[in-house]
Amino acid sequence: MAKTRISISLEQNQAERIKQHAERAGMDVSAYLVHAATRQMAESDAIEEQFAEVDALIARAEQVAEGLPVERDPEPAAELTEQERREVEEALGLVQGRDRQSRRPGHAA
Repeated sequence: MAKTRISISLEQNQAERIKQHAERAGMDVSAYLVHAATRQMAESDAIEEQFAEVDALIARAEQVAEGLPVERDPEPAAELTEQERREVEEALGLVQGRDRQSRRPGHAA
């Protein structure tokens, strides 16, 4: 089979690291790069195959979604009453770990 030459450009330190790795693997740089690229392509192909059904499901869902009507934003909520505001602040305090006296549990005032 005829071979094709591909020229690549990279930083000097990258080239040196590739040469060192190729030597440790007992390969020339071309064989090392072909091996690395082939392995990466096989991994990518396997991942694409593994998720092909999910990708197809997403594509079908996106097509269906394109045909759905656009929802309008709901009417803005009315202002909270003072009582509602206090209840929200109290609930947030509980979530954030504050007791009713605005102290965090386990901490001195």
